Amino acid sequence: MGWNSWNHFAEKVTDADVRAAADAIVATGMRDAGYVYVNVDDTWEGQRDAAGNIHTNGKFPDMKALADYVHSKGLKFGIYSSPGPKTCAGYEGSYGHEQQDANTYAAWGVDFLKYDLCGLRTIMDLYSPQQGPRKASAIMRDAYAKMHQALVKTGRPIVYSICQYGVDSVWEWGAEVGGNLWRTTDDISDSFRSMALIGFSQAGLEKYAAPGHWNDPDMLEIGNGGMSADEYRTQMSLWAILAAPLLAGNDLSKMDETTKSILMNKEVIAVNQDSLGQQGYRLAPLQTWVRPLSGGARALAIFNFVTDDVPQPVTVSFKDLGFTGPVHARDLWTHKDLGVLRDSVTVTPPKGGVVMLRVWQ
Repeated sequence: MGWNSWNHFAEKVTDADVRAAADAIVATGMRDAGYVYVNVDDTWEGQRDAAGNIHTNGKFPDMKALADYVHSKGLKFGIYSSPGPKTCAGYEGSYGHEQQDANTYAAWGVDFLKYDLCGLRTIMDLYSPQQGPRKASAIMRDAYAKMHQALVKTGRPIVYSICQYGVDSVWEWGAEVGGNLWRTTDDISDSFRSMALIGFSQAGLEKYAAPGHWNDPDMLEIGNGGMSADEYRTQMSLWAILAAPLLAGNDLSKMDETTKSILMNKEVIAVNQDSLGQQGYRLAPLQTWVRPLSGGARALAIFNFVTDDVPQPVTVSFKDLGFTGPVHARDLWTHKDLGVLRDSVTVTPPKGGVVMLRVWQ
């Protein structure tokens, strides 16, 4: 859980923006709700010196000082690079300098590395015509494993985020190359269509997630303005069911109360952070998802993901959740107990919205 600079600030992010985000995480209560990582995405990179050491550009005059500032707030600090010669935005990547960069990150006090495929594609493409996709796949896997090994050698615990858009079914091998999380999709954008396509496409990947190794459907768009409050609640609920990383991507210094209430819904966060660490799965009908929780409880999320539909009631049988006999239920968005229920529950989620329950015996 934390924040990443890209969705709102993109290539314009500066040292001051990151410090302001750290301040806001503390001031708004987000840190206390569990958001601890403050991650700088692409465009911080400058040039390498004669010895090959990476330096920052003018937007980030002192990365070690920035990391120290973030740490002083009781937070953790993240950074970005690529296994290729260049990053997605055309800045300096880590190709050929993996251990050197890992050592630099550790010296700066980095706690999280997002490692983005972009620049490596040019090298992979060189082999595709002659040796086919298997060679390209081996290059990619070796490149991610190489940085993992470099991070381990630093002796500093650094969360390793593999960002390569689900290429080559990364969920099948991400853990083998040291990934703590791996992107399963292309980049998200601040629209219901993008969010729904990405989020609901995660069905079937649940068997690949486990504590320390997570499927990552990309960052949260909550608060960026392109969706309604109900649609943002859908993203928060679905990402919680998916046991997905919760990395906010908005301007934390300018949040309204609705945005705060969505990002800091502690009952929904508790589902996301449940200690069982089991990703949820989709039931029939298609808009009904379930996540097993510690202690035998279940999180149940019922979505209306077709925004032009008239809201319709949906009934879910408790036996389909693995329960026999009466159950207790609580609505996690209205924060109301529904009492003891028998056999089934019927709800009507709003357009683009969700009803999310915690159910237990």
